[in-house]
Amino acid sequence: MIQLTDIHKYYSIGQSKMHVLQGIDLHIAQGELVSIMGPSGSGKSTLLNILGILDDYDRGDYYLAGTHIKKLSQTKAAYYRNKFLGFVFQSFNLLSFKNAMENVALPLYYQQVGRRERNKLALEYLDRVGLKDWAEHSPNELSGGQRQRVAIARALISQPKLILADEPTGALDTQTSHEVMEIFKEVNRAGMTVVIVTHENDISAQTDRVIRFKDGLVVNEGHAAQDNEPAALINDQLEDIRK
Repeated sequence: MIQLTDIHKYYSIGQSKMHVLQGIDLHIAQGELVSIMGPSGSGKSTLLNILGILDDYDRGDYYLAGTHIKKLSQTKAAYYRNKFLGFVFQSFNLLSFKNAMENVALPLYYQQVGRRERNKLALEYLDRVGLKDWAEHSPNELSGGQRQRVAIARALISQPKLILADEPTGALDTQTSHEVMEIFKEVNRAGMTVVIVTHENDISAQTDRVIRFKDGLVVNEGHAAQDNEPAALINDQLEDIRK
């Protein structure tokens, strides 16, 4: 699904340049559930913007489902975003002047789907995330968890091949975060590729693979279970000592 080779990204700051991504090599297969972790400023969000064709890169190669993504026109970039990608953000990014159903239906509006059909589908996707009864409510009448589920329904309605989620549980309590992750795992089991940027170890532990960033580089990749093995080993050793 995603193939990155030697990706570099610079940002201009006055007369100097900041080297944000310093040669990223990364492969994410179709159907994977992957988390990306790292400290603030490590390049995670920059990478996600490149994957989402919201920002370009300066050097290297990015292939999305076999298509080379490089310096696309605005029209082509919008086409690939609509065809391949669904986005979920920490801040939800819902339109306050539209109700839940209208927010979910918005991607289909840009695909020129008729109003009756897109509202029908929006209700189906709200039902899928447990919010059909809240369809007529505006975002400010919903809790944070409900707003995030609306945002997930909006990301899913165009049936993308890849979901990109930037800190999707960052503003949620533990129970609601668990509910949101269950939705991601459900759509992943149905075959959708999901990439989640997160600071939370309990979120990354629920993914198939964890990719760790530092200073614009991938410093470690491994299965989530493997990431937890050292802690489990220490606990076993402590238990042996107690005995």
